[in-house]
Amino acid sequence: MSETSPTPYKPGENPQAEEREGYTEARHRMRRRDRSLRRLLFVSLLAPVVGAGAGLVDAIFRMTLEEANRLRDTVIAFAHGAPVLGFVLIVAGAAAAAALGAWLVRRYSPHASGSGIPQVEAAPNGELHPAPPRLLPVKFFGGLSAIGGGLALGREGPSVQMGAVVAHLVGQLFRHSEEELRLLLAAGAGAGLAVAFNAPIAGAVFVLEELVRRFEARMTIVALGASSTAILVSRYFLGKAPDFHVAVTVPVLTGTGPLPYATDASWALYILLGIIAGIAASLYNRSILGALTLTGRLDRVPVEAKAAVIGSLVGITGWYFPHLIGGGDNITQSLLAGGVAMSAIPFAFLVRFVLGPLSYAARTPGGLFAPLLVLGAQLGLLFGGLCAHLFPQPVISPEAFAVVGMAAFFTGIVQAPVTGIVLVTEMTAAFTTLLPMLAACFAAMLIAHLLRSTPIYDSLLERLIGEAHPGRSHAPAAHVPAPAAAGGQ
Repeated sequence: MSETSPTPYKPGENPQAEEREGYTEARHRMRRRDRSLRRLLFVSLLAPVVGAGAGLVDAIFRMTLEEANRLRDTVIAFAHGAPVLGFVLIVAGAAAAAALGAWLVRRYSPHASGSGIPQVEAAPNGELHPAPPRLLPVKFFGGLSAIGGGLALGREGPSVQMGAVVAHLVGQLFRHSEEELRLLLAAGAGAGLAVAFNAPIAGAVFVLEELVRRFEARMTIVALGASSTAILVSRYFLGKAPDFHVAVTVPVLTGTGPLPYATDASWALYILLGIIAGIAASLYNRSILGALTLTGRLDRVPVEAKAAVIGSLVGITGWYFPHLIGGGDNITQSLLAGGVAMSAIPFAFLVRFVLGPLSYAARTPGGLFAPLLVLGAQLGLLFGGLCAHLFPQPVISPEAFAVVGMAAFFTGIVQAPVTGIVLVTEMTAAFTTLLPMLAACFAAMLIAHLLRSTPIYDSLLERLIGEAHPGRSHAPAAHVPAPAAAGGQ
C-alpha cells in the first residue's frame, strides 16, 4: 500500500496493518535523514575547498591593492615637484582610474557594480541571475583601478563577491543541488569578508546575520569551515597580526588587550556616543542613496563620464590631502595609534563623509565597510577626546571610544550589530571594549530605527531589484532564504 493511498479500514480496526505502515514511514524518515546527513557531510567537506579558493584570490587582491595604494602615494608625492603639471596629471589619473573601473563594469559585467553584498542577497528568489565567472576578473581589476586610484571605497565589497563566485564555480564543478549551492555561495561570501579584514569569526557571523538572516546548524557548519580555511590560506600571504594596532595611552593592568576596561562612570558616555553614531549613520545612509539617485537621473551621461568627474574630484582632494583618499585603512590606523591631532579630525570627518557616498555613486567595484570604519573611528576619537577634556576623572582613553565608535557607526548603517562588534573586536584585539560596544550599538540601532533609517543593504537591494525589474515589488530582505552571487548595486 502506498503512503498516499487511503487506508480501507477505520483506525483501530487493523492494528497489524497500522503497525506495518508506521514502521514503513519510520524507515522512510530514517532514509531521508541519512540522505540529508550525507549531503551535509559532502557540502561540509567542500566548504574548506571554497574557503581555500576564496582565501587565495582575496589575499592576492588585498596585497595587490596595498601595492597600488603605495604607488598612488608615491606618485602624488613625486608630482608635487612640478606643481602645475603634477596637479593636472594627478587629477587626470584619478579620473581615468575611476572611468576604467566603470567601463569594465559596463562592458563586461554589470553585476560587478558597487559592493556586491546586495547582489549576493538577491539571487535566491530568482530576482537576479547568478553572476557569471567573468565577474571575478572585472571585480578584481575594476576594484583595483577604482580603489587604488583613490575612490573612498572598501576592499571587502570585491572580496565578498569574488568569494561567492569562487563558491559558485566549485558548486557547479561538483554538480551540487540548488540548495547546497546556496550554502556554498553564502559561505564563500563570508570567507571573502573574513580575508578582507583578517576576521574569521566575523565572516561566519556576517553570513548568518546579514546574508541569510537566520542561525541554523547547516549554514553555521559550512560558513565556519569556509571562513577558517580562507584565513588559514590568506595568513600565509598577509600575516597573523590584527589589521589595526591600538595605542596604549593609560596603564592596563590586565592581559586581555591594549585598552583598559571601561569604568562604570563612563557607561553613560558610551551610550551617548551610540546615540550620536546612530544620528550620523542615518544621515550617511541618506547621503549614499541621495548620491545614487542624483547620478541615476543623469541617464544620458555615459557612466564612464560620471565616474571620471567623481574621480577628478577625488584627485583634487588627493592633491591637497593625499592621506584622506582611498579605502581609509591608513586613516583608521593613525587614529587608533594616537597619531592624529584632535583639531584635524572634524575637517577630515567632513571630507570622508562626502567622499564615501560620492565614490559609491561612481558605480565602480568597491564596498562600504572600510569607509564606515574610518568615520566611526573619527567620530569616536573626537568624542572621546572631548570627554577626556571635560571629565578628567575617571581616566578616559580616547582610543577606546574610537574602537567603540567603529562598531556603533557600523551598526547604525548596516544594522547588523553582532557582525559589527565581532568584526571590530577581531580587527583591533580590543576585547576589553566588548561591553561598551554592546551599550553603544544598542543606542545606535535604537536611534536608527526611531529615525526610520532602513539598513543600507536593504535599501540598495530594493534599488537593485527595481532597476532590474521595473515595477516589480521586492519582498523584505529578512525573508530571503539564502544568498547567491548576482549583480547590481
